[in-house]
Amino acid sequence: MRIGVFLVAAGFPGMAPGDVLRGTAEAIEAAERAGFDDAWIAEHHFMSYGVCPSAVTLAAVALGRTSRITVGTAVSVLSAQHPVALAEQAAILHHVSDGRFRLGVGRGGPWLELEVFGTGVARFERGFLESLDLLCTALNGGPVGADGEFFRFREVSMVPQARMSPVVACTSDATVRLAAERGLPMLLGMHIGDDEKAEMIAAYDTYAACRAEPTGPVVHIGAALGYVADTTEQAVREMRESLPRWLGPGLAGYVPVDGRPPPRRNIPEYVDLLCRIHPVGSAEHCVEKIVATAARTGLRHLILMVEGAGDHARTLENIARLGAEVLPAVRNKVSREQAGGERGPGAA
Repeated sequence: MRIGVFLVAAGFPGMAPGDVLRGTAEAIEAAERAGFDDAWIAEHHFMSYGVCPSAVTLAAVALGRTSRITVGTAVSVLSAQHPVALAEQAAILHHVSDGRFRLGVGRGGPWLELEVFGTGVARFERGFLESLDLLCTALNGGPVGADGEFFRFREVSMVPQARMSPVVACTSDATVRLAAERGLPMLLGMHIGDDEKAEMIAAYDTYAACRAEPTGPVVHIGAALGYVADTTEQAVREMRESLPRWLGPGLAGYVPVDGRPPPRRNIPEYVDLLCRIHPVGSAEHCVEKIVATAARTGLRHLILMVEGAGDHARTLENIARLGAEVLPAVRNKVSREQAGGERGPGAA
């Protein structure tokens, strides 16, 4: 069972972006000390929801400050940048970190970066497949060229070469199918619960079974809110107090560039949902929730969004408590259950 941290670089009111970014790097160092397996950094543009516009850049900083933990992007917005340029950056981090970097990519949305960076709404609406295939080719170690709708260039050799497989953020059946047909692992968001995650994994398996060349086992990643306190009541109360201060102005930063209505959420209801479906509570409650998620979904890799308190010191405390009070118990329990399943019901 792999458990990591998920860092949005959340811009809570009153927090300077520079302080948030420094705190994010420090949180990854803390996660390594606490025994987490990996740390994943989100990318957002022109909004307070997340103040890191280049997850690859911040991942480089974190890799330079750590020695064991894997660092990934969750996700780099593929619709807003050139896939070959992103592959070059990923290859650099792969080599200098001795393989501790993982690249996660997503389609993104019809947001301001498409206009500002000049990639356009068309790249978002129908260009993700072409971008992803070009990225995968560039990360396959060989030469890459393009003659498609969005990319046309002569064949070039990738320098440096790197063999990597990206993780793909999946929020719809179309992206699930796209990932499955390419044998790429999925990243499933924290806005959905165990049932929805299980359904997407089942759909992935169905699509993957139709591949002409089956791949080996694929380890998907599920994101969740993670917050531990002395009691579950205290943890939920603190999240209800802190999260709306971030989510309200943060989600308002999603501005469509094509005239469609902006997304709307009932913030209090959304916070209650997150607290209900994710490990938010006492250490014992968090252990039970994570183990139940693993059992219901089959996921063996979870990443916990640990910044929910909106305070750097409390984020570091949350990471330390999760590492000391939750991670060992989860790993022991999952290992025992797996061992019991392998022995079978009649084994001694």
